[in-house]
Amino acid sequence: MTNFLSFQVHGGGIGGGVAANVASLLEFLESLAGKTPPEIFSTILPGIAGLENIHPLFVHFPIAFFSAFFLIDFLGATTKKAQWRYVASWLLYLGTISAIFTVIAGLIAADSVEHGEDVHALMERHEHIGIAVLSLSLFLSAWRLKKWGLYSMTGNTAFLGLAGFLCVLLSLGADLGGLMVYQYGVSVKSGSNSETKPEEVVGQDGHSHDKPVLNTPDGHSDDHSSGGHNHSGHHHHHGGHSHAH
Repeated sequence: MTNFLSFQVHGGGIGGGVAANVASLLEFLESLAGKTPPEIFSTILPGIAGLENIHPLFVHFPIAFFSAFFLIDFLGATTKKAQWRYVASWLLYLGTISAIFTVIAGLIAADSVEHGEDVHALMERHEHIGIAVLSLSLFLSAWRLKKWGLYSMTGNTAFLGLAGFLCVLLSLGADLGGLMVYQYGVSVKSGSNSETKPEEVVGQDGHSHDKPVLNTPDGHSDDHSSGGHNHSGHHHHHGGHSHAH
């Protein structure tokens, strides 16, 4: 047992042991001493510092709150447990508050994020669905606070039906948001290798597709520009390889 503890503390095992982890933490804290507050923030939270807008920070909260609200409220209604429905009410209120900040941040982001015409229609639909989610959640929150007919079968069924519809809208909006980010790259910064010129790209098999200029026996260059036809600027794609002429 003693040997095992010594092995862990002094750097053995997975992760380098406790001593190595503590030393790494102290080294990290020491590196922050000479930095300015913005630099410290960027070092500790590089993901947030690299965001072009704060919409992604808020968007997960309404999804989590509204989904949990509907599930717990539905179970509370079917099992007739008032305490569950009380908890669901607070999840609805928290989801509505977070939806307010999410929609505001989304509208600001839509005006600041660069996007093309192919994305503009998707972004408009995403905005409209977000506003619909916020409006419906405000209505359901007011209904819940006033308890309009929640104790009757008809009123309770209508409320749960609208709550389910809220989750459907939420899913549609989240799907469009993911489509814009992961397929169209909206608000996604390109990597450093994207700045590489096409003629400098090396294929996966290690060779370059930059075509060398060959001198033919008759003394003229093998590129076709001498004949008045220049292929520079055209890129042909064959089998996943880009050939720049």
